[in-house]
Formats: sequence, structure tokens, C-alpha cells
Amino acid sequence: MTAQEPDTSRPLKILIIDSNDERAAVVESGLSDYGDAQILRVGLLTDLARQVEEIQPDVIFVDVDSPDRDTLESMRNVSDIAPRPIVMFVEESEASLAEEALRAGVSAYIVDGLSAKRVKPILDVAILRFKVFQTMREELDRAKSDLASRKTIERAKGLLMQQRNVTEEEAYKLLRTTAMKEGKPILEIADNLISIARLLKG
Repeated sequence: MTAQEPDTSRPLKILIIDSNDERAAVVESGLSDYGDAQILRVGLLTDLARQVEEIQPDVIFVDVDSPDRDTLESMRNVSDIAPRPIVMFVEESEASLAEEALRAGVSAYIVDGLSAKRVKPILDVAILRFKVFQTMREELDRAKSDLASRKTIERAKGLLMQQRNVTEEEAYKLLRTTAMKEGKPILEIADNLISIARLLKG
């Protein structure tokens, strides 16, 4: 999953999803402050993930009367493939749907508040919120990866200590020396050792 943050070095490419011409025109009017932004529009959410993949928008605007499960599932599919800021305007909504929308990757969920003058401020906040969220997610992923790596190395050290009757420090030196000799990361050496031990154990 690769996040797509808006590239401020070029004009924004904004995708509007709305079957209502009048409502879509309000959004387009509100986006006029972005100058040479490229604004595209589709009327239906059908096969949205494929359309987003083809168009590669920086930001997505979704206008609906009331979101349903299919709409939110479409948002989730887009966010799973390539996360990007999503702004959703709805005429009416239940509290539970707002929560589901945020879980589906929607950056800003606005109920009964569509007006041209609000579009740009909301989009600016949505982009900022998206960037903050993506940074937090990347930091969490790195933390999880680091923890998993440490556990693998600790397990490999334990195997060496048991099989070679060496201290923890000596076991780590063996892993590090092997990694240097083979020109591989110590994590890969540790993982290979665990796999071999599992194979021998049957």
C-alpha cells in the first residue's frame, strides 16, 4: 500500500464523484481558488478503484445524498490500493456511518454543509490531516517492523546459545560475523537460522 500525497510542485489533480450536476458545480466553483488545478468528474462510484488507478488523482471529492455500505466499501478499496485525501460531502448521515467513513480512509466527512466558500478550507485541512495520519501510520509500521526484527534476532541468539553453549554476547557476535562474511543483513541470517532449526526439528 503506497500513500499518494499531493505534489505541491505541480497543479493538483482533483477527482469529483457526483451524479448531481448542480452540486458538482458548487464544488468546482469552490476549487477555483486552486488556479490551474485539473478537475475531473465522474458520476458514479461503480468500479471506483479502477477509475482512480487510471486517473491518478491527488485528491478525491465525493458528494452523495446519504452514504451507504457500498459507497464506504468503495472508499475503503481506494484507500487500500493507494491512500490519498478523500473529502466526502453528504446531505444526511448517521453517526455510525461517519465513523465508518473515517475508518474507510475518508479525511474529511461533512454533513449538510456544502457551499463553495467552504470547499477550499475543508480541502486544505483534509490534505493536512491526511499527511499527519500517514506519518503516524508509517511510524507505527516501522515500530512494528523493528519489534518483529528484534524478536527474530533474539530467537536466533537463543538457538545459538543452546546449540553452541555460548553467552548471549557471543551468540550475537556469531550472527554479526556471519552476516558480514556473507554480505547479508543480520536479520536475514537470523531468519535463515530459525528456518533451518525448524526444518531440523521437523
